[in-house]
Amino acid sequence: MRATFALSNAFRTPLIRFIGKRSVPTAVDHTPRVHPASPVGTLPDSFASYRAKAQQHGPLGRAQFGGIGGQPGASLGPVQPQDGAFFDRAELPSRFGRLPWSQAEIEAIETGGASMFA
Repeated sequence: MRATFALSNAFRTPLIRFIGKRSVPTAVDHTPRVHPASPVGTLPDSFASYRAKAQQHGPLGRAQFGGIGGQPGASLGPVQPQDGAFFDRAELPSRFGRLPWSQAEIEAIETGGASMFA
């Protein structure tokens, strides 16, 4: 550790200087107001009514019949892929299958590539 550096930090003065004494305002208006960029221009009646209409990656309110989570997944019936679509790589034709690793490739990976130049 450099002693001079540590000593110079002990007497550091901030670069920002505030003018005058700190004063806390005596009267602050905390009444809710509509944001100037609000598309509606009015405040909601209550948080519950706002939450019932709000959307964030789907509805936030309770799921109604037919909504997201309104029915269990098993009631939707079996799921089959469309013609020409596959759910798993193993279902593809053999020409799209994985190729086996050669011994040289395995050694190159295990040694970090050093075996290719030795």
